[in-house]
Amino acid sequence: MIKLHGFGPNLGVMDASPFVVKADAFLKMSGLDYKNVSGIRNMKKAPKGKLPYISIEEGNETTLVADSQAIIDYLTTRYQLTLDDHLSKEDKAHAYLMTKSLDENLYWCLLYCRWNLQETWPTVNKAFFNKMPFWLRAVVPTLYRRTVIKNLYAQGTSRHSYDEIIAIADKTFNALADILADKAYFFGEKPSSFDATAYAFLCQFITAKCPNKLNDRAKGYDNLVRFCQRIEQQFYS
Repeated sequence: MIKLHGFGPNLGVMDASPFVVKADAFLKMSGLDYKNVSGIRNMKKAPKGKLPYISIEEGNETTLVADSQAIIDYLTTRYQLTLDDHLSKEDKAHAYLMTKSLDENLYWCLLYCRWNLQETWPTVNKAFFNKMPFWLRAVVPTLYRRTVIKNLYAQGTSRHSYDEIIAIADKTFNALADILADKAYFFGEKPSSFDATAYAFLCQFITAKCPNKLNDRAKGYDNLVRFCQRIEQQFYS
């Protein structure tokens, strides 16, 4: 049995981490039998100190694979999955580069709008920390937020103004909308692993209940909204 270890449902999506959603959507699209194991305690056993990771138990042996893309690659090879067989060599190259753009660029815009904005922070604070004991809730959220903000500055995103960050993210939304056009999925009428990746990030802006200007901008692309709805109706309803 494959077990996917994540944080759990939050903000109106199956997980507030796009990387957990990426692995989950891929598993659903692949038709593999698996189980979600949710909870912050998963972090203690995570091989790389981050979520998601999968565990596969076979007899007395347990295989652990961390990192959403590594999970996709491992499962594809191990189970000889055919999800991407309809993609050309060029399609696969484009999918890889687009994945890196979402992982390494749009992700930081998402973090900024959740953790750095004062208007969004009360929603995030309640969603992520409300179940903590009061004495922890008085300290942990502020310390964790401070760490995220520090990382945002070190990475470079928060050195831009809010309007500049909106513009950076909007270029990604616009590019995705142009590539998707009127197709059902990004590479035609059949889903691929990139559709799992695209949905994982887009749902954090379009479906998640965390209102801010960046989410409003994403919802302005009708085909991206329909894409998220299509994925949710087919794999999450």
